[in-house]
Amino acid sequence: MKLYLLVAAISALVTFAAVPLIRVFARKIGAMTPVRERDVHTRPTPRLGGVAMLLGVAVAMAVASRIPFFQGAIFDQGAREPWAVLGAAGLVCLLGAADDLWDLDWLTKLSGQVLAAGLLAWQGVQLVTFPIAGLTITSSRFSLMMTVLVIVVAINAVNFIDGLDGLAAGLVCIGAGAFFVYTYLLSVQSNARTYASLAALILAALVGVCVGFLPYNFHPASIFMGDSGAYLLGLLFAAATIAVTGQIDPWANPRQALPAFLPILLPVLTLALPLLDVTWSALRRLSKGLSPFHPDRMHLHHRLLSLGHTHRRAVLILYLWTALISFSGAALVQFSLNSVMVGMGAGAVIAAVLTVMPIGKRRRHPPQPADDDGTTEKEVSHHG
Repeated sequence: MKLYLLVAAISALVTFAAVPLIRVFARKIGAMTPVRERDVHTRPTPRLGGVAMLLGVAVAMAVASRIPFFQGAIFDQGAREPWAVLGAAGLVCLLGAADDLWDLDWLTKLSGQVLAAGLLAWQGVQLVTFPIAGLTITSSRFSLMMTVLVIVVAINAVNFIDGLDGLAAGLVCIGAGAFFVYTYLLSVQSNARTYASLAALILAALVGVCVGFLPYNFHPASIFMGDSGAYLLGLLFAAATIAVTGQIDPWANPRQALPAFLPILLPVLTLALPLLDVTWSALRRLSKGLSPFHPDRMHLHHRLLSLGHTHRRAVLILYLWTALISFSGAALVQFSLNSVMVGMGAGAVIAAVLTVMPIGKRRRHPPQPADDDGTTEKEVSHHG
């Protein structure tokens, strides 16, 4: 566990140190997010934050490759998977950076995402087993297709939810943290030969880059992650999901059957809000005869703002729901289903009350006092 924490700390520190440099670079080359009708920020803001995140992941992976604990299990001679993950991460980050600069068309972006996903599958990071029902994929073509689909969906799920300061980075940080706890505890309970795994390493680095980036990205943000960051986070989360899938035999120990079903289900639960947002947005746009990628102001975060929540409260509410869902799923590896359901039900009631009863609405009369800088709780929000 200590070495995983070391990897997370390295990725966090490198990302934190790199962001100011990337921010200056973004301003110089004009990689700025303009104020558009659908946005909630009020001034042009640098993007390309994903480049700093990529540096954090790369340095963390390089350091981990020199640590004996990780060398034998992950970076043994001839191992391709960890470097394939890093290469695909670099590819989608560059694709996102190009989109941040030149606003690529949707077909170009989708083609690049498929290419990166194909690289991962080609180098061995692909779905070969569905823990649910113990289904093994025997067709290499079907395995490739499912791998690409999972990665592309995860990339776009994170990208779609990136609409408020700190939202995407925070949700991924919470989800990756829960998935890391699940993966590590499952390795311990299954008496694995080593607790070192590619999935846990990716997740530790992923949590670290989010932690290192959030101080600059939480409201009011001084830099956005842009598509370069959203694509990177989505791909890394999907890669961790694929890396852990099929490593545990659900029928080897009946007591571990339910937890063993979760490698596929937990990431879906973690990204439940982004996935719901992606699906609903696509259906809504298609019903109007628009492209599923057509931008609008009907995402979940926009709806929370319309309910009367401030920018920060909307983000914290989405954090709360994500933590409730993802850590409830992870808890199944340690606690009974009944205990988890009781705890999740109680948490859902609290979260629901906080969601539908914005504090701001109860404070409309009398008027809110101004803060030290003269602003009030009703100040216009920035984009995330």
